[in-house]
Amino acid sequence: MRLIMLARNPGLYSHKRLVEAAAQRGHSLDVVNTLHVHMNITSNKPVLRYGGKALPLYDAVIPRIGASVTHYGLAVLRQFEMQGVFPLNESVAIGRSRDKLRALQLLARAGIGLPVTAFAHGPRKAEDVIREVGGAPVVIKLLEGTQGMGVILAETDASAKSIIEAFSAANVNILVQEYIQEAEGSDVRALVVGDRVVGAMRRVGKTGEFRSNLHRGGTAEDAHITAEEESTAVRAASVLGLNVAGVDLLRSQRGPMVIEVNSSPGLNGIERATNADLAGEIIAFIETAATHGQTATKGAKG
Repeated sequence: MRLIMLARNPGLYSHKRLVEAAAQRGHSLDVVNTLHVHMNITSNKPVLRYGGKALPLYDAVIPRIGASVTHYGLAVLRQFEMQGVFPLNESVAIGRSRDKLRALQLLARAGIGLPVTAFAHGPRKAEDVIREVGGAPVVIKLLEGTQGMGVILAETDASAKSIIEAFSAANVNILVQEYIQEAEGSDVRALVVGDRVVGAMRRVGKTGEFRSNLHRGGTAEDAHITAEEESTAVRAASVLGLNVAGVDLLRSQRGPMVIEVNSSPGLNGIERATNADLAGEIIAFIETAATHGQTATKGAKG
């Protein structure tokens, strides 16, 4: 098969592993900088150009679109979709996952376990929002934050109100969530490929840090997840229409709770923690799905 990856940094571990896994399975995988691809959107025959030349017709496209270039990246991905190229994750599904509020609304509608979450506009609603999630401590998240950035733990109602008011004054949209004390600064990242979890790791934040992201100095170990946790992760990816997703779960007294669904999950930490060939799992999925004309949208709505 002839594959293409949209990625701005081909040197990242995840991207090198996907190229390596494709080669091991007898496929070619071209890596192109998302921002250097341009297209003629008025042509009745969709064309994409890179380096002054028209790109050939590929069997599948692997979108590794950074959050900062989501808008342009999804436009490029849609052009591939118009050519009939199989997308590992479809543009609409990635758009759902990148909009944290919309993603939570869709997950809630499907009955997926979530921390109590509130959203309101304006500082005059701060006290109501804090009360809605059960009072401090609360977690305050920027809608556009990634890799643990833009996530704040407010330990008192007063500090939570001050943070909410500050963000509101800057016209920044935020979510306020209950703090799951029993998770003890850890979470579980489950990598979903197709309709199963192919690997999972437990991430623990460094001392004094409630965020468990590896980019924030957390550590990771192989995780043995329960049937309920696996079902929750697979359902969360399916609700958003994602074929491949990193689903982050908190282990709470009320069962597994989804805190985020990532459409471009990194492979570095989870492959090292599980000692598994997860890049190979992704390429194997593409082999089956692309050759059988499977749609990337798994019945998701909204």
